[in-house]
Amino acid sequence: MINVLVVEDSSVVREFLIYILNADPGIRVVGSASNGEEAIEAVKHYRPDVITMDIHMPKMDGIEATRLIMETLPTPIVIVSASSDPHENTKTFRAMEAGALAVMIRPAGIGDPDHEASVRELVQTVILMSEVKVVRRWPQARYRSAIVPTPVAVIDKPGGKPAQIKVIAMGASTGGPPVLQTILALLPKDFPLPVLIVQHIASGFVMSFVEWLAQSSSLPMHVAAHGEYMVPGHVYVAPDEFQMKVEHGGKIVLAKDEQENGLRPSVSYLFRSLAAVYGGEAAAVLLTGMGRDGAEELRVLKAKGAVTIAQDKESSVVHGMPGEAIKLNAATYVLAPEKIAAVLIGLAANKSNKESQR
Repeated sequence: MINVLVVEDSSVVREFLIYILNADPGIRVVGSASNGEEAIEAVKHYRPDVITMDIHMPKMDGIEATRLIMETLPTPIVIVSASSDPHENTKTFRAMEAGALAVMIRPAGIGDPDHEASVRELVQTVILMSEVKVVRRWPQARYRSAIVPTPVAVIDKPGGKPAQIKVIAMGASTGGPPVLQTILALLPKDFPLPVLIVQHIASGFVMSFVEWLAQSSSLPMHVAAHGEYMVPGHVYVAPDEFQMKVEHGGKIVLAKDEQENGLRPSVSYLFRSLAAVYGGEAAAVLLTGMGRDGAEELRVLKAKGAVTIAQDKESSVVHGMPGEAIKLNAATYVLAPEKIAAVLIGLAANKSNKESQR
């Protein structure tokens, strides 16, 4: 039985969420709270397995409550947002910075055509997040000074030649947003390589995610569009419900192809196209997340001479995807986020050096 704490300031919505969750035979709502202060006390009292957290609440909002819970009694937290406004939902990603694992739109009301699907998504998310072993976030982390990584020269070609890369692709799932934020924030504004990203995230949050990333990175951020050509130093995030791939000439293609590993967008789909089009002139990064999406394709990329990176276990919220890649010997490097940024900067330096020698 999964014990859940529901935190929501609206009594009507609170009862609605309690009703939905208690209807599942594997879930029991053990308590509720109407603001962040009550939530902290309820966590101490009930020790829930999962918390559903509202953002906008009186006395203490969901962002601060998440931060304090993760610093004292770390618990898997799912942000349940009432808003579908992308600009408003950038705030939900601040809660993910503080340690929340997932974010989703509040389920549609009874009678709405999306009711059953949205309820199923909430229940499945709660069940999945209950399996994540979260760790304490130390208070001083919020005051961490900016890290300027030292570029790592990447030499992995026959004869000791530096790797020459034309594109970077990164895939992530649970725990991915803060890791991607860290990596992208460390890349310089003159970074000369395009970056493609697949982040598994609830439908409706991609635009908010991109806006939130843009707040801490000097690189231009985009939700990828079908048929556009990659521009050096720009970041392209796969949109909701589309598979994303690349074609020769740097063209981005979006397709309603079948799900892979139960996912659309899928990291595997993107990485496979990268292997076919760029081969050894690509770098691929597999970050924290459940499952194995992208792991086999990272192995294929490595076999073609690409630079492949898996996030290390110590810094991963869930070491499923990168862990599977490591088991397959698919990773050239196994690194923490700051070191991943350093390698990417080193790859960019290789490209710049080659161009300056022409």
